[in-house]
Amino acid sequence: MEIELELRVGFAGTPEFARTALDMLRNEGFTIPLVLTQPDRPAGRGMRCVPSPVKAWALEHGVPLCQPRSLRREGSFPEDAALAQQALLHAQLDVLVVAAYGLILPQWVLSLPRRGCINIHASLLPRWRGAAPIQRAIEAGDTETGVCIMQMDAGLDTGPLFCAQALSLTADETLASLQGRLAALGGALIVQVLRGAAFAEGVLTPQAVEGVCYAHKVTKAQALVSWDTPATELERRIRAFDPAPGAHTVWHGQPLKLWRAQVETTCAPNVPGTVLDMGPHGLVVQCAGASALRVTSLQRPGGRRLDAPEFFQGQTSLDWLGHRLGVASEPHDSL
Repeated sequence: MEIELELRVGFAGTPEFARTALDMLRNEGFTIPLVLTQPDRPAGRGMRCVPSPVKAWALEHGVPLCQPRSLRREGSFPEDAALAQQALLHAQLDVLVVAAYGLILPQWVLSLPRRGCINIHASLLPRWRGAAPIQRAIEAGDTETGVCIMQMDAGLDTGPLFCAQALSLTADETLASLQGRLAALGGALIVQVLRGAAFAEGVLTPQAVEGVCYAHKVTKAQALVSWDTPATELERRIRAFDPAPGAHTVWHGQPLKLWRAQVETTCAPNVPGTVLDMGPHGLVVQCAGASALRVTSLQRPGGRRLDAPEFFQGQTSLDWLGHRLGVASEPHDSL
């Protein structure tokens, strides 16, 4: 049953995933008096500070904006927390919707809106609590994930649920493709929840106590390919880190990004990282055991993504065969 509530909905989020939900809330007629997002960060080759997608949305629609570096009063930036508190009090929120914000909400923030804080979380809780649920679901080879709308508490994604909806993963799912589908689902669900009887009446379901696992933040170091890993795991990791931070290896001392690959399940064991074959059908690299990975889309520093036929145009097998990826440099050693 749908209930029309006159709600003042604050929003805290940073990436495109969050912007999708924010846009859907506005299009559905909700009053949004305040947006919180992270400070501008350096990005791109020039490392120029750029606004987050959520900040860009707020500026475009003339919505009041706050960008604290921290919300902890006792932390390194107490002045930021004080400014955020003033903004939140002035907004007189009924509820604060949170989606991939990137800052921990202390108890004073959780308690301030009249109906508390609600999180759009991109997993089927309690699986993949934490910062990177979409990446970790792909990396782990999950066949389904989904979105939960959760009442936030002081724990890490431990609050009770208003609703959850599953979504199947395709065999070639990337972070970009899955993130887009989950963002659309999350936006639809948060609108449904805010207009539903369960929210109006505070009807919540506790999370299951079994099946808890954590989606730790993805670091650039984790995106460096370790070739002594089974090819099936590396293929999933390449998709999970596309487009950011981008799985990469080292070739003659230079980073080489890997964007698409397929598993070659049978090969004679060799030193992990050894190039077994190259050409228009891709670069075949030895992985753990008798597995190998055929990389079919690559990118050099300063270049663009290229499929194998274009990437290897004009190169010979002598440039690659017998060399090892993942090492600074080494003399050629033919197979």
